[in-house]
Amino acid sequence: MRAVLPLSALVCLLPAMSNTPAATPNPFFTPWKTPYGAPPFAEIKSEHYVPAFKEGMARHKAEVKAIAESKQKPTFANTIEALEKSGSFLEPVATVFYSLSSAETNAQLQAINREVAPLLSAHRDDVNFNDQLWLRVKAVWEGRSKTKLNPEQTRLLEDRYKGFVRAGAALAPAQKEQMRAINAELSKLGVQYGDKLLKATKDYQLVVDKASDLAGLPEGVKNAAAEAATRAGKKGAWLFTLDGPSLWPFLQYADNRELRRQMLTAYTERCNGGDQDTRAIASRIAALRVEKAKLLGFPTWADFVLADNMAKNPKNVFDLLDQLWKPALNVAKRDRAELQAMMEKDHPGEKLQAWDWRYYEEKVRKARFDLDEEALKPYFALDHVREGAFMVAHKLYGITFTERKGLPVYHPEVKVFEVKEKDGRSLGLFYVDYHPRPGKRGGAWCGRLRSGYGNVKPIVTNVCNFTRPEGGKPALLTLDEVETLFHEFGHALHGFFYHGQYKGLASTPRDFVELPSQVMENWAMEPQVLKLYAKHYQTGQPMPDALIQKIHSAGTYGQGFKTTEYLAASLLDMAWHTLSEAKELDAMAFEKTTLDQRGLLPEIPARYRTPYFNHIWGGGYSAGYYAYVWSEVLDADAFQAFKEKGDLFHPATAKAFRRLLSMGGIEPGDQLYRTFRGRDPKVEPLLERRGLK
Repeated sequence: MRAVLPLSALVCLLPAMSNTPAATPNPFFTPWKTPYGAPPFAEIKSEHYVPAFKEGMARHKAEVKAIAESKQKPTFANTIEALEKSGSFLEPVATVFYSLSSAETNAQLQAINREVAPLLSAHRDDVNFNDQLWLRVKAVWEGRSKTKLNPEQTRLLEDRYKGFVRAGAALAPAQKEQMRAINAELSKLGVQYGDKLLKATKDYQLVVDKASDLAGLPEGVKNAAAEAATRAGKKGAWLFTLDGPSLWPFLQYADNRELRRQMLTAYTERCNGGDQDTRAIASRIAALRVEKAKLLGFPTWADFVLADNMAKNPKNVFDLLDQLWKPALNVAKRDRAELQAMMEKDHPGEKLQAWDWRYYEEKVRKARFDLDEEALKPYFALDHVREGAFMVAHKLYGITFTERKGLPVYHPEVKVFEVKEKDGRSLGLFYVDYHPRPGKRGGAWCGRLRSGYGNVKPIVTNVCNFTRPEGGKPALLTLDEVETLFHEFGHALHGFFYHGQYKGLASTPRDFVELPSQVMENWAMEPQVLKLYAKHYQTGQPMPDALIQKIHSAGTYGQGFKTTEYLAASLLDMAWHTLSEAKELDAMAFEKTTLDQRGLLPEIPARYRTPYFNHIWGGGYSAGYYAYVWSEVLDADAFQAFKEKGDLFHPATAKAFRRLLSMGGIEPGDQLYRTFRGRDPKVEPLLERRGLK
């Protein structure tokens, strides 16, 4: 959803803080004299955030007041551009705070976040509901036909005007007060949901003290578990957690069926009861969103969200999901029969369960394609994969990545690279943070420590939870982790390439924003690209052709499961957000009814269930989780443009695609895509790639 506040104030869905005086000079109050203007992390203490946030909001409020109360006739320059420039003190406070709240949080930051979220919500509403300001924005909008604006200025004006309307600026006074109350409660609930999920995820531990219970697990997985146990003060045992590098290999390889059941159950039942229960929070958020949508004149929250996306309305989303659901489910049913047959050999008469699927899928993959993912990992050393992504970007766009040591970082594991054009001009800094830690939220994401626009160079982050180094070896990644690295790197390129003059136009619709990331995954597994970066960490030899062929032979195997679990989560998201009554529901009963109606196989849980679906309750993807597959239609079709040229790095096609990446929200997403491809995207390349055609 586009917002009225400029990105500087917005990226800051910031918390507001207490009056505790800073014990040391506050680095947010002075210019940063660090190289490249990087945040001086070592100088920033928890006690600095509250006064900095408060000062930032106070300054922003004063800037807005000056714009709103100006005696001059409203113009694009003194109203729209002035708003765009406001909030500049607040942005670095917000970007640093929220980056650390996700990647390196602690009890102090979480407390600050709980305190500050409602304050920031109120601050945003103060701006959005400033009647004098709204009248000035409205006047500029209504007089736009008499004003000479360039296309970018026109787009910014449209974006700001629509943003005010969608925030409720045109509502009656009583409705605005109702909206304020809804926004305040939503901001608190979102923080509560995220904190409970983080704690539930990090608290779970499976401690194994018998070596026989590790049967089937690769040596690397066992070594990592032993090191984790030692760090936790349980030397001599093996420790498994719900972090991806620990959980997924366990479910894929562990022979002990009961322990697989315990691990998957712990994962899928997180926050479904107990002290960290989030079910009531999710239901309340959904009800509040219905209220908010109706205040703004929309029948459902999905209608409100999608009106500003490429999809435009819920029907178009359901049409795409329905187009994929039946073929994906059919493939999953076929695979289930094969897995059941293999399981009969180990457990005669037993029925395949959810905790068996990945285990037997791996056995079938190995038997049918002679492909063992463990045999691939030595060729996917983390540094080699990262350099492979850099190499692809260089061959496509001519840019370079040079590590910069000695720059401020928030954790010793973080590395920093300077990104440059082929002529040596700097594009910004790239921070990478790849391994799980107690204070890091799950998953992978691309963020920013500084917005890029005009002559301001961005500082972009990639934060992931990849397999750690163990036993003296480098970090050796799985296929999924390799694709995730390329995915998040694609988001980073999108940030570096934006060339607009206004930071408020850097964002794109939710169902377009995954195109730049997902398209990069295509290069990761191309044979000619693999030969360039997939090199054995010990011998330096490139991956053999026979192994590459096995990867591609098995490329569509398992897509029935992957597509079905993803679509189930997307359908669950849409079900919650096409509710038309603001009632608080029994969350799990609603989820069960929704997925049962679709015929979801009991052996395939939705990728995210209501109690831990942070994407939609706290991560900005409400009525938007479908965006991954919507964008995948675009990315599969876009990559086909390179294939049609017979050159994965075709210069003219790469130049045209970089233009698409550089435009941000200056042009509508569908228009940008048609300019690149010369037509609308086709769904066939996606169906073929997933083996669903």
